[in-house]
Amino acid sequence: MIRLSVGLIPLLLAASAGPAFAQSHAGHAPAPVTARPAAPLPAGCVRRGAPTAAPARAGTPGAPACPAGSVPERAPAADPHAGHDMSAMGQAAPSPAGHDMSTMQAGQRPASTTGADPHAGHGMPTMGQNRPASPDPHAGHDMSTMRAGPQSAPATQADPHAGHDMSGAAMPPEAPTSADNPGRPPEAAPPPGAARGPSHAADLLFDPVEMAAAREQLRVENGDVRTTAVIIDQLEATAAEGEEGYAWDAQGWSGGDINRFWWKSEGEGAFGDEVEEAEIQALYSRAIRPFFDIQAGLRQTWRPEGDRTDLVVGVQGLAPHWFEVDAAAFLSSEGDLTARGEAEYDQRITRRWILQPRAEVVLSAQDVPELSIGSGLSSLQIGARLRYEIRKEFAPYIGVEWTRSFGATRDFLEADGRSAEDTRFVAGIRAWF
Repeated sequence: MIRLSVGLIPLLLAASAGPAFAQSHAGHAPAPVTARPAAPLPAGCVRRGAPTAAPARAGTPGAPACPAGSVPERAPAADPHAGHDMSAMGQAAPSPAGHDMSTMQAGQRPASTTGADPHAGHGMPTMGQNRPASPDPHAGHDMSTMRAGPQSAPATQADPHAGHDMSGAAMPPEAPTSADNPGRPPEAAPPPGAARGPSHAADLLFDPVEMAAAREQLRVENGDVRTTAVIIDQLEATAAEGEEGYAWDAQGWSGGDINRFWWKSEGEGAFGDEVEEAEIQALYSRAIRPFFDIQAGLRQTWRPEGDRTDLVVGVQGLAPHWFEVDAAAFLSSEGDLTARGEAEYDQRITRRWILQPRAEVVLSAQDVPELSIGSGLSSLQIGARLRYEIRKEFAPYIGVEWTRSFGATRDFLEADGRSAEDTRFVAGIRAWF
């Protein structure tokens, strides 16, 4: 009971004082409560909920140990402009209106000025003191040549290496080149001693006789091969205006690729009669081009009018477009100079059917009445033979041949009762072995 009475005494006193007690404290503000300053956070730590907080980094390698209520700060992204000088960048950009940025740490970027600044007029002397300075994304960049103000887009793609120091980069050597070998280093001349000594150095180590035999065998196996061939180009029967006859044209050689012995023979006659004309040539042939040989030798001719011996100089070979050419000049023992040229071409119709056009022309430097040859263009012969190759080495054929004499030759033939123009059909075989 005594305790209850003691507890009611203050209530009774307050009620008796009434308005006087309340008036005695009118206008007095309550004493401010001083907040305890927050303890500074270690470098790399921020409060939970901060914009740069990264709770996922807690406990990961490289993350700082943060006290309770704080978490590691977000790791800064790699600077894409590392090494560039950006000292003059943004000189024309105005600072945020009304902000005091005098103590703002390096690397802090001002807020965008596109909208109203929510911090206009605010003092921010301690801004960022509890946060570590973030690295400057343009630290070390050389921006001295960058124009102040907004940059306009270049018309063409900018050189990614413009302004870079390339003095230490490896460049291709500027080696001199030779005129006949462009793009490559010149070849050094052989040393003076390269042309000295014996022609065959192997003779110093091996028996010279055996080495000479080995070199000869090497020549035989690699180009100096002896070959022999016989080509019967024409062996045929002829028919013209009731006259039947025969003719032949054959040749062959023996030797290597450079030097050869050639023989040639041709002639014609009538069945049941003597040979009208026959000749044989013995020639030395030497290759002067890959497809042409020069030939020289003797020709012996048999005719009813008389025999003749001639010196022969000519060329034979394969002309462009696969024309086989044989041309020669003849100087007889009587001093008569004549010439003859032949050309033929194998036109393949199929693998076995081949059409062979052929032309022959005879020229003379003077009239030879005993042989019925006039000066100038003496005669022209044109023909074509169609053959079927049963084998490459054997082919029967049929054909037609036209001959015409000109000038004084025509006069000699007509005076002798013969025709200056002749057409004959032929059938024969072509063979080689």
